[in-house]
Amino acid sequence: MVGITTYGAYVPMLRLPLAAIGGGQPKPGGPEKAVANWDEDAVTMGVAAAIDCLRGVDRDAVDAVVFASTSYPFKEKQGAAIVAKALDLRRDVYTSDVGDTLRAGTNALRAAVDAVKAESARRMLVVASDVRMAAPRTGLEGNLGDGAAAFLVGADDVAVGVDAVHAVADEIVDLWRTEGDPFVHTWEDRFVVEHGYRNVMVEAVKGLFEKHRCSAKDFTKAVLYGPDARSLAAAAKQLGFEPKTQLQDPAFGRLGNTGAAFAPILAVAALENAKPGDTLLLASYGDGADAFALRVTDAIKRLSDRRGVRWHLERRAELDDYAKFLRFRHLEASEHDRRAGTGVSATIHFRDRSEDLSFHAQRCRKCGQEQFPFQRVCFTCYTRDDFDVVRLSDRTGKVLSHTFDFFAGSPDPPQIVTMIEAEGGARLYLQMTDASPKEAKLDLPVEFTFRKIHEYGGTPNYFWKCTPVR
Repeated sequence: MVGITTYGAYVPMLRLPLAAIGGGQPKPGGPEKAVANWDEDAVTMGVAAAIDCLRGVDRDAVDAVVFASTSYPFKEKQGAAIVAKALDLRRDVYTSDVGDTLRAGTNALRAAVDAVKAESARRMLVVASDVRMAAPRTGLEGNLGDGAAAFLVGADDVAVGVDAVHAVADEIVDLWRTEGDPFVHTWEDRFVVEHGYRNVMVEAVKGLFEKHRCSAKDFTKAVLYGPDARSLAAAAKQLGFEPKTQLQDPAFGRLGNTGAAFAPILAVAALENAKPGDTLLLASYGDGADAFALRVTDAIKRLSDRRGVRWHLERRAELDDYAKFLRFRHLEASEHDRRAGTGVSATIHFRDRSEDLSFHAQRCRKCGQEQFPFQRVCFTCYTRDDFDVVRLSDRTGKVLSHTFDFFAGSPDPPQIVTMIEAEGGARLYLQMTDASPKEAKLDLPVEFTFRKIHEYGGTPNYFWKCTPVR
């Protein structure tokens, strides 16, 4: 049996109340959406979801990485390669990007299942992540949220088997974004729902029913992509599902539509509550539709330590200043563009990529002292060129000292700068993110998160930051 052996998810901590978009006053408990922080993008969120997915997994066992996104910042540079490097995977890992459609996440999942069945790989990591933008103060802006999901697909110790797959291709101009356009556009809502979403989703799912010789009553839970709650409920009812008992909560008003990662994130949320023997229908939409029949096995019990979706939705901080959100997306004029400049030298990036992306440190073979960044002489016992490489990204640490920098080029000052002692003794000079100055204190436990460090030269440059353990 081929299927999902482990899963993970990531939802950024910040929440933008929908009332703030129109200049209104947010109310406690009102509808909101998850928004990426200014130092997050599709790549960093994808890495975070993959780390959750690979918790307790030997990373050397991963044979391939497929990265799915419609909002990857580079147009000619592979995102999967950055993800693989940040995860410190083997150098001979196969990497591939899938994009240009909201179905990219499930397209990647099907490609991984087919590759494992064909024995071209034993374990494939699928990462779906999106940070889509709509024009400011439009109805679509309130609909779009940010997030990521990850699945490890294999044939051993399968937690969620894939019993059947069916797909439908369709051509309709409903949602689109052209080359060089930062904003997603949509046609009239009723046209999009009636002629696009509902017809195609129903066709794809009924095609799966026919292929798998089943019906809605054979599934414990339906995990369906939907543009809004009403359209989703109507499609589910047309397919024979009971919206109140069988339909997975789409988290409208808490998460938002996360694009290529939307159906995968909802699948992770469903699996968090799944029991052995449960059957799930997973269906996504975009230029057609994909439908999967999934079956939960006893191996799901070992995945209870995943943070998943629930943990991330509970971990929240309100971003009630809409102007700040616009600054985060570089949509508000400022005195200078913080992305300007010549950028990082490609030579330096190549030389330091193991430290900057894989977050490698050194351990002295003689005295055991760990240190970062790389250097030739141990600063404890002065042994020369005698080190082992260790990975810091999956460790925790504590704050030794911190300061608040009000002059750094941050859209959300002050920038919290820390000295961290990681498990093992390495000391790291890192920025702190997803935290307020009030939280910074000595001995604060922190973990490490992959983020954008700056955008000098007009391109994102990545490194690791620390964030409080929550």
